[in-house]
Amino acid sequence: MRNSRTAWNYRPRKPLKNSPIFEWPPKPGPAVWWILRRWVRFSSYVIFAVCALIVYFYAQPELAKMKSLTLDWIAQIYVRNLVLMIAITGSLHLHLVTLGVQGKKLKFDHREMIKNNRTFSFKNQVHDNMFWSIASGVTAWTLLEVLFFWGAANGYAPILLFRENPILSISALIWIPILSSMHFYWIHRLLHWPPLYRWVHSLHHRNLNIGPWSGMSMHPVESLCYMSALLLHFVIPTHPIFVLLHFYTKAIGPSFSHAGFEKVIVKDNKGIDAGDFHHQLHHRFFECNYGTLEMPWDKWFGSFHDGTDAANEKIKERRRRMHQP
Repeated sequence: MRNSRTAWNYRPRKPLKNSPIFEWPPKPGPAVWWILRRWVRFSSYVIFAVCALIVYFYAQPELAKMKSLTLDWIAQIYVRNLVLMIAITGSLHLHLVTLGVQGKKLKFDHREMIKNNRTFSFKNQVHDNMFWSIASGVTAWTLLEVLFFWGAANGYAPILLFRENPILSISALIWIPILSSMHFYWIHRLLHWPPLYRWVHSLHHRNLNIGPWSGMSMHPVESLCYMSALLLHFVIPTHPIFVLLHFYTKAIGPSFSHAGFEKVIVKDNKGIDAGDFHHQLHHRFFECNYGTLEMPWDKWFGSFHDGTDAANEKIKERRRRMHQP
């Protein structure tokens, strides 16, 4: 239901909570469920895992071939990344925005995508977002992916195979989201440093109301900073399937977290969890929720907004203090 005080078309009824993984005293049951829940039900993570498996077994250049930087295999990776971006992000946009299959049901912000506004390239929010997602986002994604597999082929990036240590291999499903969340928080805080915000991050924040194509709509510098989380795999041995999964979570995941709808309804109010209200609040209020719910960095540093009216007032007061002369 539309809330007159916050002007949300829809917002979750319960306050947002961080992952129980870092709660004290420990809560093993909720912590384990937090880790498992994305894999035991149909979610964007399952979609990315399926993509990673298909690509690894059917569309991945031979590792030996990637020892040299040649146009053929680099172009293959770029084209497949472009296809994945257009297919998944485009499908979300088609369902939620173009066709409006579920109307405004579970849509956070009541506003539509902006047209005829010079703030955006081509004076159109969707066209602006698509251009930057492809020109900047897919390019940075491909660059980091090419760098990793070239490094792995030449022995600069360690690869861990299942037969070598299956438990350590599977542990990537736990440590990747946690370390990636930590990287995102600190990179994001850096991008809100006024000079970097003005020159770089403001392009992404043109989107006060967000949609699937907004997620990777970034300045090239921001795209590279954001995707640099994948450099973790130059240090931590990882199976290539999990490396690909990490790439897809980072590069296509924002299409879901920026979808603007809590869920993509498929049938009988069932569907895929999509929009991230935690991050939607960041696009509305700017100086809050720099990280993700995976780690409580925002809570530790006083920038956590749990979606309630009380948090609105707290964040507004924080903004007033930050901008006082």
